[in-house]
Amino acid sequence: MGVVMLNEPNVAQQLELILKVALAMLLGGILGLEREKQERPAGLRTHMLMAGAAALLVTLGTLLVEHFNQEVENNLLRVDPIRVIEAVIVGVSFLGAGTIMRNVEQNRIEGLTTAATLLFVAAIGITVAAGQLVLALGATALALITLRGIARLEHRL
Repeated sequence: MGVVMLNEPNVAQQLELILKVALAMLLGGILGLEREKQERPAGLRTHMLMAGAAALLVTLGTLLVEHFNQEVENNLLRVDPIRVIEAVIVGVSFLGAGTIMRNVEQNRIEGLTTAATLLFVAAIGITVAAGQLVLALGATALALITLRGIARLEHRL
């Protein structure tokens, strides 16, 4: 089976899409920096790449859906864009599971917050790819407040 070639490349559209990926990486990096400062197993680069990969995969999935809807006569091809998001979540779950460790000496589980943050930055990447930039910025702020603010509250309690 050959490589699927999308319609004639539109440089302006591609630049817009790469800006979305970059924004997703920036927002993921904000949360990754917090994890990095806490010396967690997945830090700045991991979070940036996770958010960027999610945005890229969803963007590419959208382009493929548009391509095949144009190519197939009478829309006989049924495409479910949710499957792309499901695939992103499966990949995130695999990586997130790698950050969760059991500390036998302290009888604790570590890395759960980092795994949750990886899932969250993937969702931010998906949100950016969907063009919901205000939602992505707000979600990033909420996650940062949760990571920093709630941690301070936990220490006081």
